[in-house]
Amino acid sequence: MNLLIRLLLNAIAVFVLANVLGGVEVDGYVSAIIVAIVLSVLNLLVKPLLVILTLPITIITLGLFLIVINALIILLADKLIDGFAVVNFWWALLFSVLLSILQSLLQSFMKTDKKKN
Repeated sequence: MNLLIRLLLNAIAVFVLANVLGGVEVDGYVSAIIVAIVLSVLNLLVKPLLVILTLPITIITLGLFLIVINALIILLADKLIDGFAVVNFWWALLFSVLLSILQSLLQSFMKTDKKKN
């Protein structure tokens, strides 16, 4: 149940950011849910491989290169999903940073609701 709530929160974040940012487009709610699922799968399978392959540059940049890896994951999701479009790398980078912030905020609200119960 917790996984489903997280996916729906991520889909909401994707949908909101796609409506706010001009360089990112999502066709609708269903596409936002698909984007959230695909991003979760890519973060589970592809991101660890990219982190290992780029470990030297990640260490040199003190971890800031991980933001670039997140943008590359967003661009890969763009290529895999028809209802999701990102104009270029810079929009993917901005979308990635804002998505991480919004996901953190939404999940922190979810944690505070659990503490009240």
